[in-house]
Amino acid sequence: MKAVRYHSYGDSGVLVYEDAERPVAGAGQVVVKVAGAAFNPVDVPIRAGVLAQVFPVTFPHIPNFDVAGVITEVGHGVSGWRAGDAVVAFLPMTAPGAAAEYAVAAAELLAAAPRTTELEDAAALPSAALTAWQSLFEYAGLTAGQSILVNGAGGAVGGYAVQLAARAGATVTATARARNSGRLRSYGADQIIDHTATPLPDAAAGRRFDVVLNLVRITPEEAADLTGLAVDGGVFVSTTTPGPDDAGRGVRTARVYARSDAAQLAGLVATVDAGDLKIDIVQRLPLTDLPAVHDQSAAGQLPGKTILIP
Repeated sequence: MKAVRYHSYGDSGVLVYEDAERPVAGAGQVVVKVAGAAFNPVDVPIRAGVLAQVFPVTFPHIPNFDVAGVITEVGHGVSGWRAGDAVVAFLPMTAPGAAAEYAVAAAELLAAAPRTTELEDAAALPSAALTAWQSLFEYAGLTAGQSILVNGAGGAVGGYAVQLAARAGATVTATARARNSGRLRSYGADQIIDHTATPLPDAAAGRRFDVVLNLVRITPEEAADLTGLAVDGGVFVSTTTPGPDDAGRGVRTARVYARSDAAQLAGLVATVDAGDLKIDIVQRLPLTDLPAVHDQSAAGQLPGKTILIP
């Protein structure tokens, strides 16, 4: 089969489109013919070796941990799945990934793919939507009637967070560039703050939120400022820089470490099929374009969620 692999850490030049051995399903595993593999920004520092102590990979490594495709082989001990089933999964970040014609996945990580979207686009759902869901409901404990500030709502996780929070009955304030305001309002955001026009602390002056969810890379000082936007007894949740350990005023801070969860993913798929959760795709590119996608992301020029198609 063809795959994109890298044999050492380095810049995007280490990503090579080449022949690789087609995987075989072991016990408890399936082989998936890949329809789409989603790019995630964390793929870049993993490839560069910046996160080698956190996410060590074995070379040669196939990147991309979000997959959508069709099962072609079922390993010993797998029940409930068969060849021909369309599935999605959030694969382990350090395991061989989905930037290939075929990928292997533990059956316990699988969920049936949404029926109401193109199969390749469904690859944009697993890790991003699970990160949003876990941030809101496991880490923050968001409930109906609460207010939430989503900092970085224009990205994939942010878009899901806005939709899920609004669906849960929260009042949602989102920070995003002006070009994303229409989409986020359609997702249920009550207010949009254009952080490029007005600094967030100034725009939110005098306001506090039950939950502050940060999804962008910020400094510790900025994290402290955002924590200050939480109400007394509120919560600051971040997927990047954590808030101060002792925030005061009874404010709880939490750093999100998203995990693969097939049951939660199945619930999110059901929400998509019910028309209550939208998957936003900006571009679909051939797998051979993956090095260019890494460069775009590193330069901050990637326009949005990108799906790579073998």
